[in-house]
Amino acid sequence: MEEQEMQLKVKRVTDKFTESMYVLANEPSVALYRLQEHVRRSLPELVQHKTDMQSWEEQSQGAIYTVEYACSAVKSMTNSSFYFKSIEGLLHQAIGTRDRIGGGQGRRYVPRTSPCHCTPAPSHLHLLSPGEQARSV
Repeated sequence: MEEQEMQLKVKRVTDKFTESMYVLANEPSVALYRLQEHVRRSLPELVQHKTDMQSWEEQSQGAIYTVEYACSAVKSMTNSSFYFKSIEGLLHQAIGTRDRIGGGQGRRYVPRTSPCHCTPAPSHLHLLSPGEQARSV
């Protein structure tokens, strides 16, 4: 009987010891220590990822700005065609006026033969030779 009692006491002691070890192993301070270890191991990699992402964001913002600026430049160029047409018309009027005054004797306006994106001048802006001027007046 003594041996059975001794085995029972040993079993109780080992159970209590196991329970104590289990409590110590799962104590919150141990969990916090393990968490701290994890953070120390993974933090440098996370910091590197963050700096990489910031660098990529800066590059992306620069590229976006460049594209937006290029788009606005193209848009303003397409909007300027009206002004170029107006300038062309005014130049034709100025040449016509000069020729009527007598400054361009023997000269006549010849339309361009090369492809131009501008519209041709209206028919009333074509310059006349001095002989044609005298007949039309």
